[in-house]
Amino acid sequence: MDTNQPAIGRVFHALGDATRRAIVEKLSEGPASASRLAEPLGISLAAVVQHLQILEEASLVRTEKLGRVRTCSVHPAGLQMAAQWIADRRTLWERRLDRLADLLAESPPPEDETHEPEWLG
Repeated sequence: MDTNQPAIGRVFHALGDATRRAIVEKLSEGPASASRLAEPLGISLAAVVQHLQILEEASLVRTEKLGRVRTCSVHPAGLQMAAQWIADRRTLWERRLDRLADLLAESPPPEDETHEPEWLG
């Protein structure tokens, strides 16, 4: 993953993978070791560590290694960034749809399509 990618892109890239979403879900229950995360996923510890690295780069997870144990926890900064990005897009589209509704309310109603226009008669 390109670490020069904008932060929001890293968040959505990280959350775009089902395994990484499962890891975030599990960590939302509380901190866990990388090996404990690997067990229910049926993947190797090395694969979990790779997923954790992507999640860390996206500010979704923090890991701390003490001896041979890597403990992981949720880091809400990435989720907050995604939530803000989505909220901003929602606000933008709500404003646009409100303006469209205003324009449609101002325009005359369309001709009744059951009758032929006068110029055809």
